[in-house]
Amino acid sequence: MEQLNRIELRGNVGNVRISDVGGNRVARFSLATNFMYRGKDNEAVLETTWHNVTAWSGKGMPDFSSIVKGAPVYVTGRLRTSRFTGNDGIERTAYEVIASKVDVLENHA
Repeated sequence: MEQLNRIELRGNVGNVRISDVGGNRVARFSLATNFMYRGKDNEAVLETTWHNVTAWSGKGMPDFSSIVKGAPVYVTGRLRTSRFTGNDGIERTAYEVIASKVDVLENHA
């Protein structure tokens, strides 16, 4: 059986950090996605989830200067987890999306 690790996200960019690593450009940014559902009293509840995205320059990537706070983007890639021990001694798990393609969408505000 073939294994699959694929994620697709469409949301709005939060913080952005672009840097050079070993001669390549890398964009690390947070991405907010929203999910709307009805609560117990039939009230609308908006749930926002923040994702950490890492995108390396190359095929399937836009000019990183277009990835700005508030920009709507569509990201495809894979999910990667890592474990680390914080300064408080507690072991944590971090989730990161390694992007294979990033599309900056037209803003439909």
